[in-house]
Parts: sequence; structure tokens; C-alpha cells
Amino acid sequence: QVRLQESGPGLVKTSQTLSLTCTVSGGSVTATNYAWDWIRQAPGKGLEWMGAINQRGTIFYSSSLKSRITIAKETSKNRFTLRLSSVAPEDTAVYYCVGGEACEYWGQGTQVTVSS
Repeated sequence: QVRLQESGPGLVKTSQTLSLTCTVSGGSVTATNYAWDWIRQAPGKGLEWMGAINQRGTIFYSSSLKSRITIAKETSKNRFTLRLSSVAPEDTAVYYCVGGEACEYWGQGTQVTVSS
């Protein structure tokens, strides 16, 4: 069973960079046909896809976040990361790491609050 666990600070100051890590167990970040995504949900809003990295290392970003987001994969540690720069209160959300052939594996989510 593939399990994903998000980790990172729960509070980030405005204009700073949000950094999260997703550790994968029970599977490999290099698994064939698997992709690894970041998805978030702001209070009172729906799920927002942020970006993904596939098993070949090809990266895809949401057009609305492209100028601020970086997703990377650390194969030696079997994990992938998210960095979101210049955060604002609107970036306050529950952040989920997701993976699999069709996003079938989800982390429990981690709350990140952006505040001055």
C-alpha cells in the first residue's frame, strides 16, 4: 500500500517561501506510469491542482502559479517537494500530496497558514 505523508511548517509569513515535503512509503517515486502532484484547498473553496512531476522527471505547473512554484523529486530519499515563493494570505490552505497512475494515493493533508 502506497502511503504519502506531507511535512513542513504550518505557519509562513507573507512574502516568504512555503516549503513542503511529501515522503512516499510502500512505493517508489520512480515507479513506471506514476506521477506525483500537489493539490491544495483554501477555506471554503474547491480543490486546486498546483503541479506535478512524473516518473521521468517532467514537471507540469498550473498556469496561475507558474511564476512562483517549484516541484522537485529526491529519488534517493523517495520523496518530492513543493516550494511556493512570495506567499500571501490567499495561499492559506490545506496542502495535499497525491500520487499514483490516476491520483489514487493521497496524503492526509497539512494546514498551511500565511500570516504577517
